[in-house]
Amino acid sequence: MDLLDLLQWPAMVVTVLASWLVASSRRSRRAAGFWVFLASNALWVAWGWHAHAWALIALQFSLAAMNIRGARKAEEPQGAAAADAR
Repeated sequence: MDLLDLLQWPAMVVTVLASWLVASSRRSRRAAGFWVFLASNALWVAWGWHAHAWALIALQFSLAAMNIRGARKAEEPQGAAAADAR
């Protein structure tokens, strides 16, 4: 077994940790969860590249883009978000 094959396990743990943080009621934990999710995306891309898992790599870039979009929307004032919904 190649050492990079083992990367999937820390990637999985980091993803679960990020999910737990994002689900927190504390704003600081949710913010940390965003960065931990980005770290998990990077770990999965590294493992996917090694494993030639191209769909997984595409998924991680898509999830990272959605996380960044969500973080930006969360920073908008409430009135701006309501105006966008109309």
